[in-house]
Amino acid sequence: MITIIYQIANEILSLYKWAVILAAVMSTLVSFGVLDTRNRLVWTIGDFLYRITEPALRPIRNSIPIFGGIDISPIILIFAIYIAQEILRRVYQAIVFGDIRGLAL
Repeated sequence: MITIIYQIANEILSLYKWAVILAAVMSTLVSFGVLDTRNRLVWTIGDFLYRITEPALRPIRNSIPIFGGIDISPIILIFAIYIAQEILRRVYQAIVFGDIRGLAL
């Protein structure tokens, strides 16, 4: 049972990481005029990615300074997701294998 919960949580974090990457790439392509948001498919995908990533990116954007128009909040969020996945992996190993030493950072 714990293995299923671990795998689902890890997969959700991985999918969210990819959503953040896709949202950042799409935002860059739209700002450079490569993608046209008047296209219904492009607008729908962009709106979906914005709605699922903006709640996590907004607090990061509000707390970090602006670096000359460069938005580094997706990088910080991806790093935070990586840390969460690592903590989740170590807790899973400690529970399943009884290895408490794995929890020490």
